[in-house]
Amino acid sequence: MVATAPLKRTPLYEAHVAAGGRLVEFAGWEMPVQYEGVRAEHLAVRSGCGVFDVSHMGEIETRGPGALALLQRLLTNNVARVEVGGAQYSLLCREDGGVLDDLFTYRLGEQRFLTVTNASNHERDLAWFQRYATDFECEVHDRLDDYAMLAVQGPEARETVAPLFEGDLPERMRAATLAVSGADAEALVCGTGYTGEDGVEIMLDSAAAPALWAQLLDAGATPAGLAARDTLRLEVCFHLYGNDLSEDRNPIEAGLGWCCKEETGFIGSEAVAAARAEGTDEKLAPFALIDPGIPRQGNAVIAKGELAGVVTSGTLSPCLEQGIGMGYVRAELAQPGTEVEIDVRGKRRSARVERRPLFHRSP
Repeated sequence: MVATAPLKRTPLYEAHVAAGGRLVEFAGWEMPVQYEGVRAEHLAVRSGCGVFDVSHMGEIETRGPGALALLQRLLTNNVARVEVGGAQYSLLCREDGGVLDDLFTYRLGEQRFLTVTNASNHERDLAWFQRYATDFECEVHDRLDDYAMLAVQGPEARETVAPLFEGDLPERMRAATLAVSGADAEALVCGTGYTGEDGVEIMLDSAAAPALWAQLLDAGATPAGLAARDTLRLEVCFHLYGNDLSEDRNPIEAGLGWCCKEETGFIGSEAVAAARAEGTDEKLAPFALIDPGIPRQGNAVIAKGELAGVVTSGTLSPCLEQGIGMGYVRAELAQPGTEVEIDVRGKRRSARVERRPLFHRSP
C-alpha cells in the first residue's frame, strides 16, 4: 500500500474550522471550499467585501544583479517595464510555447523580485527558475513557507482594509510594504486580485496572519472559499491553470498574446511568434447558455451537429443566473454571437459565444 503525504495546512486552518468552513483537498492542501455557501459568498464579494485565504499559493524570490535578465528569459512579459513597487502578469512557457504556469511578479527593489505561483505548479516552477538561474548572476529562493497570503476583494475592500495598516494602500497593479496597525509586523500589500473586483492581496509573516484574518472579519469582511473564488473569476473570464491553461495550449490560442512580448527572447518566444503570425486552429472562447443547465469541464461543444471543441471551465453564474463557461473551439467559432451547443450530462443545451467579461457591473 502506497503511503500518501499528509495534506498541508495554512496558518489559518484553525480559523477556517472555527468559521464553519468545509475543508477539502486542493493541490495537496486542506483548504476551505465554502463557509455559508457559494452563492452568498460570491454575492458578498460583488456587493461588499470578501476575504480569501490563498496561502497555498507559492512565492519565489529572485534577487541580484542578474535577476532582471533571468526573469526576462523566463517570463513572457517585458519585466524591464515594471517599476519598483509595480506588478505584472505573465506566463511561464516551454520552448514549444506550451504554458507551464501563469504568474504575478512584484518588483520589490531594483534587483529584487517576488513571483507568485499557482499552488499545484510551485515545485515545478521553482525547479525551472533554479535550472536557468545558473546562467545568471542572481539567487533564487523559495519563499512558500515564509508568507501567508490573504485576498481581500470587493467594492468595499479598500475601506475595510485601510484602517488595519499604516500608510496609503497601493493603487491597482502596485505593491507596497506597510506596517500592520497595532502589531509588530509588516506586510506586502498588492493591488491585485482574481475576482474582477477592486481590492488587495496581502502577504505577511505566517504568525501574524490569524490576527489579521480576525480583524478583517470583525471589520465586516465575509470569509469566502475556493468555490466562490472560482465562480467570481469565471464571470470575468480569468484563466485557471489546469483548466483553461496547460502545457498543451499556447498563449495565443488562450487569448493571452497581450502579455507575451516576443522581442524579449523569453523561452518559447519563437513558438509564440509563429502561432501569432500563422493563427491557431482553436481559440479559447467565453460562452453563456441560452437553455437551462450548468456546463462543466470536459463537456463537448457542438456546432452544426459535429464536435467543435471542449469546455474547460463551467459554472452557474450567481450574478447572471445562467450557465456560463469557457472552452476551446475551432477558431472560426470563437466570434462573439456564434451559437453552439454544449453537451451537459448527455443533453444538448443551446449556448452563445460572448465577449469578455461575461459579467458587467450595472452603471
